Amino acid sequence: MRHKQMKTKKRVVALGFFDGMHIGHSALLKKVTEVSHEAGLTPSVMTFNTHPMSFVSGKSLPLITSYEDRIGLIYRTFGIDDVILLQFDRETAELPWDAFIDRLLADHGARCLVAGFDFRFGCGGEGNSELLEKKCAELQIGCEIIPEVKYNGITVSSTLIRDLLASGDLDQANKFLGHPHVLTGVVQSGSRLGRTMGIPTINMCFEEGVIVPSFGVYATRVYLLPEPLHTGEAYKTGGNDKGCVNRNGDVYLQYNICADEDCYYGVTNIGVKPTVDNSGRLAAETHILDYNGDLYGKTVRIEFYKHLRAEVKFNDLCELKAQIQQDRDNARLAFDNYAKTVGGRWQSSR
Repeated sequence: MRHKQMKTKKRVVALGFFDGMHIGHSALLKKVTEVSHEAGLTPSVMTFNTHPMSFVSGKSLPLITSYEDRIGLIYRTFGIDDVILLQFDRETAELPWDAFIDRLLADHGARCLVAGFDFRFGCGGEGNSELLEKKCAELQIGCEIIPEVKYNGITVSSTLIRDLLASGDLDQANKFLGHPHVLTGVVQSGSRLGRTMGIPTINMCFEEGVIVPSFGVYATRVYLLPEPLHTGEAYKTGGNDKGCVNRNGDVYLQYNICADEDCYYGVTNIGVKPTVDNSGRLAAETHILDYNGDLYGKTVRIEFYKHLRAEVKFNDLCELKAQIQQDRDNARLAFDNYAKTVGGRWQSSR
């Protein structure tokens, strides 16, 4: 019954991969919400489980966000909880561009399609915004094409933001994102050295293939999520009801709204912990300010607000502890300054 209800919804569908959910994507989703309100349709987003470039090239493309974080950002920013996750496989890759549009109409109730000016789709990327507009006119459904979005004269793109994050320019990356860079993961067991020093930390493991900020120490916000965002094939929609899978293997997802998220300030170190570990293994370790509890196995979202300093090898644990205490003070100061300019270009993704 639920599958039938999801399929028969009449939707305004945003088309794209939405990696990072940057300010260009926001312009597109703003149009989706406007059209859906005016036409009495369900605002919806279509995305893929795999980046098309990764599938076609056979090489993994580093991503700004996992698809769980993409869907979470879409909900927290625009309140859109209706997401169609298309399986990008060989059949999808070889689908003619016009058949792709027909599929959205027949299988997903699309009554208006919204895409960016540079959106390409269909076999070999033959479909473009001009063909999309023409086809929608023939089908007598709506079509909205969003022009390029610029910040300080530079066209916003996920590729640009990936490069900024990889080079360590978090401040610029966040400006193009329109929100702090976000990563979600499960807390892993660690050496508990921080606890013995009186500065407990959590160790995070993020999804493989997702870009982690360059080595350094960051002022972060830490959200303790009451339950995992993703369970099996799709998001929970209340109780144990999972998302619906249609005949093409596409999944209807709905964001698991976490109204009871607890939020704290944090100091996050990305690096190899050279003072206490000689293995060279990458680690993401966060000291949560004003929190004392056991989070092993819990899901946590980290929002990266400001780069505080580079990772440094200290002479001993006393020097390390003193610096972490200074990092805590600097993080509080960073958030105090941020609070004074909260009307600025980007805010929390909550």
